[in-house]
Amino acid sequence: MAKSQQELNPSFNSEVIAVPGGEHLNSCFACGACSGVCPVSQAIPEFDPRRIIHMIRMGMKERLLSSDLLWYCSGCRSCVFVCPQDVRFADIMGALAKLALKEGYVSAQDLVEKGKAAQVRRDECVACLTCVRVCPWEIPKIDQSGVAVIDVEACRACGICVEECPAQAITLNESEDERLLAACGA
Repeated sequence: MAKSQQELNPSFNSEVIAVPGGEHLNSCFACGACSGVCPVSQAIPEFDPRRIIHMIRMGMKERLLSSDLLWYCSGCRSCVFVCPQDVRFADIMGALAKLALKEGYVSAQDLVEKGKAAQVRRDECVACLTCVRVCPWEIPKIDQSGVAVIDVEACRACGICVEECPAQAITLNESEDERLLAACGA
């Protein structure tokens, strides 16, 4: 079935390129090396980096930004080492995530629920600064009320703060891609 013109947004490629992380999109010449090495695409065939780049170029904005595929990239950067054009697919996925947030396809709370960001249970936080010290990206901060807060949009969902919090005040839901990868035995 052919896509209708209404479903395609020809400026989507330019929108992605304008977001930090998306600037290398047009360097891709669709060789497929990224798809061949991607551990997520091996376990979840619907997640295919080359196909996602093709969807961007085709202008399939709404379909892509509303899709759970957007949140499956683990950010492992295996694709960077095999890409002859230095496309940095994980950065493109980050740009897509920023667009999805900015345009309301997903909310900060959706990211927490999808397991793509950690969250502090404020009533359990003892403001010990452990999360602030252990986060390699300096994302947790102590707010004016003396309680840790995590910028959900910046969080990498690595789980370090969750594991290190002595009060167990930080939670991170299991993401759908982690669940699918575990089910596949990957």
